[in-house]
Amino acid sequence: MIPSHFTPAFINEKLNTNMTKFLGIEYTEVGEDFLCAKMPVDERTQQPFNMLHGGASVVLAESLGSLGANLCVNQEKEYCVGLEVNANHIRGVKSGWVYGKATAVHIGQSTHVWEIRIHDEQEKLVCISRLTMAVVKKK
Repeated sequence: MIPSHFTPAFINEKLNTNMTKFLGIEYTEVGEDFLCAKMPVDERTQQPFNMLHGGASVVLAESLGSLGANLCVNQEKEYCVGLEVNANHIRGVKSGWVYGKATAVHIGQSTHVWEIRIHDEQEKLVCISRLTMAVVKKK
């Protein structure tokens, strides 16, 4: 599963780049089979009606599941890429933070499946997502 040396501090310093950093995503917890992060609901992540953009929720979900999958493989020999992501948007959020938790459902030799639950500051479910990753051998 996820090796213990991948701490939130390490991930935020070394691996939190590009889109996740731009959107303000911060990794907060790492377990053996899960990864957590939070994302602000602000002008970077809202749609024109000042609600959390569904695409931002998918970015959070895919970022969590993808990173989790890649931390579970031997990175010298393989890497993971997304095959399919699905998201059901349950509740709108206008401000504050949303919190995501990606949990491994299946860690296989050729595929991984991760479930990602995103909730608001009141712990109400905002979005539930499933991400399927392909494990690719490096050449």
